[in-house]
Amino acid sequence: MPRTLSASDMVTPGSPGTPPAEPTDGEQAGQPLLDGAPSSASLDTLIQHLVPTTDYYPEKAYIFTFLLSARLFIEPRELLARVCHLCIEQQQLDQPVLDKARVRKFGPKLLQLLAEWTETFPRDFQEESTIGHLKDVMGRIAPCDEAYRKRMHQLLQALHQKLAAQGQGPEGLLGADKPISYRTKPPASIHRELLGVCSDPYTLAQQLTHVELERLRHIGPEEFVQAFVNKDPLASTKPCFSDKTNNLEAYVKWFNRLCYLVATEICMPAKKKQRAQVVEFFIDVARECFNIGNFNSLMAIISGMNMSPVSRLKKTWAKVKTAKFFILEHQMDPTGNFCNYRTALRGAAHRSLTAHSSREKIVIPFFSLLIKDIYFLNEGCANRLPNGHVNFEKFLELAKQVGEFITWKQVECPFEQDPSITHYLHTAPIFSEDGLYLASYESESPENQTEKERWKSLRSSILGKT
Repeated sequence: MPRTLSASDMVTPGSPGTPPAEPTDGEQAGQPLLDGAPSSASLDTLIQHLVPTTDYYPEKAYIFTFLLSARLFIEPRELLARVCHLCIEQQQLDQPVLDKARVRKFGPKLLQLLAEWTETFPRDFQEESTIGHLKDVMGRIAPCDEAYRKRMHQLLQALHQKLAAQGQGPEGLLGADKPISYRTKPPASIHRELLGVCSDPYTLAQQLTHVELERLRHIGPEEFVQAFVNKDPLASTKPCFSDKTNNLEAYVKWFNRLCYLVATEICMPAKKKQRAQVVEFFIDVARECFNIGNFNSLMAIISGMNMSPVSRLKKTWAKVKTAKFFILEHQMDPTGNFCNYRTALRGAAHRSLTAHSSREKIVIPFFSLLIKDIYFLNEGCANRLPNGHVNFEKFLELAKQVGEFITWKQVECPFEQDPSITHYLHTAPIFSEDGLYLASYESESPENQTEKERWKSLRSSILGKT
């Protein structure tokens, strides 16, 4: 599992060996950020630093950082091909007679590198040609020790299981996210309200956390890199990869769906007393999400309650005890680049590190802000320096942010799933924005001419009335 990089990770005294190739052509070998790794270097040098030898193995943090960022410059299958070629060349694995003593020193290190790569970035091995490179290089060292063949079989088996699991997305991953416009409010016999499915705020917060962690589990670390990259200017005119960010995009859609579901549930009831009851219920759910460390669901609930069709319901809000809501809003206030939220997130992260129970380990960040932070890191620093070297210092910071997220998403959900509640969260119909406005105007009449004209237009387009 990749670990978060810290200052103490940058150089590890006494690491075994050094990489076989030293930086050349002015590379900054004198400013290492990881043991032996320069702050900038040519792509060839960085690839060489990844390749193990009989007495050298790259740091775990370097492996994660480079494999995460290298796809900006070279396709994963080509990178693997080059790594395998260097291993074969440097260890003379193409000779008719192998030096078995040498191979027995090198073999475990090669297996360890391939294990870390397939474990953290399994999607890099979806193509059959990539698996072919693995089998070829391992087939060359297998005659020296039968254990290598067995270990390779286990590695490939684990890889296939991971790829199969990632191909089976959670319920509603790609469907049921599109808002709809009801022509009328559906009768109670057809539409089940959320409070009829789950009336306990803590239980709903737990089920939301279950959904969040299930969806997060399918997001690969490479998706954060692939989301923002077009092409490497020193490479060909084509991107280094195709669109491989489906899980990340589906998670953003889930956030939007939850916003609209909250707004729909509030606007649906005909009586303001019932609407106020739903609002207070969601305030309590949001508070429980905050206590759990589920900041993504918390922000979605607050965003849903702040949507204009909901916030304009003055008669409804007049019946709501809003003190708790204002406290939650303050926690997620965007002022100062979400200063209050970032403080709370650091607190949750610290609690996770010192946790005595699985419930204390949960940290689910406000995902859109995490994406924004990574976007500005990518935009604010060049991938390459003017001399053409890879800006490895930038990618260490990227790996720090992504690595922390990977640690959080691997936490097992401690709450037992309630299929009836999670199914409702994934499949309950939600209003479109126009549908929300119409339901809002039907619940509390328009207050000004602009609202009256919009209500008239919506009644005409949606209900077919004038």
